Amino acid sequence: MNILVLGGAGYIGSHMVRYLRERGDRVTVFDNLATGHRFLAGDARLVVGDILDPGAVEAVLRQEGPFDALIHFCARSLVGESVTDPALYYRNNVTGTLNVLEAMRATGHRRLVFSSTAAVYGVPQVPVIDESQPAAPINPYGRSKRMIEQVLADYATAYDIASVALRYFNAAGAHPSGEIGELHEPETHLIPNVLRAALGLAPLKVFGNDYPTPDGSCIRDYVHVEDLAQAHHLAIDYLGTHPGAHVFNLGNGNGFSVFEIIAAARRVTGKEIPYDLAPRRAGDPPQLVADASRARRELGWQPRWTDVERIIDSAWQFMRRR
Repeated sequence: MNILVLGGAGYIGSHMVRYLRERGDRVTVFDNLATGHRFLAGDARLVVGDILDPGAVEAVLRQEGPFDALIHFCARSLVGESVTDPALYYRNNVTGTLNVLEAMRATGHRRLVFSSTAAVYGVPQVPVIDESQPAAPINPYGRSKRMIEQVLADYATAYDIASVALRYFNAAGAHPSGEIGELHEPETHLIPNVLRAALGLAPLKVFGNDYPTPDGSCIRDYVHVEDLAQAHHLAIDYLGTHPGAHVFNLGNGNGFSVFEIIAAARRVTGKEIPYDLAPRRAGDPPQLVADASRARRELGWQPRWTDVERIIDSAWQFMRRR
């Protein structure tokens, strides 16, 4: 297959690129390198450009295509930042995706796999969330992703552009080789920040210990980045026989609190991990845990990284190489 990976020099996108290349697919990466890293694109063809530039998106489709599918990872994704600067999120995430869809229309491309998020659910009403639960995001990041999902449904009906939106929960871990992994600046995700604290590189803050959870800290479902890549690949195949717009949760179905992740990281690293308590962050729900049975059933998704200590260890191996 010939695949265009939008945002393929970022964290999840780079693992997608590696996954496709290991299977012999031709891959083109389109990335503005604002938060991505050139080396993460590996041996894929890299086109530096921005989805906010409609001409650049259409140009890569015409010059490097036709593509069997597009996989779209380009997004701003920090909940706190979305609360303080919502315009940035609606412009980059929503307008940028509209540019991608219009370029697809202009060039006859008909299959898109979209990186969505569990943030579309807001504060869930049930302990484990399936796709039938209402989408009620509580921050601009989640609202921007939900808007895109609705746009995708309309484009499927009106323009026959088939799509899969994958609502994944907390992406974590690194490639088993240790060669690529999570490199954000600033880093806001829990597991890399816990490991940075283990190495003495930065202090760790725990945001809130007064949530309605057993130990007072937020509970999240951690899914390995390699398992996410597998699901995106399966979604491309799914679109070959399933027109329309589809949504799937991706998660392991197990929730771990912040304090449980710190304890697991202590076991993995053998190091003490001190932390300071800080107030809750705006827009953080107490618990997000996935029911991903639809993805298992319809996509044939079989996550292999289901042990949280193994997930943490893969991130630890990458971080120690940096």
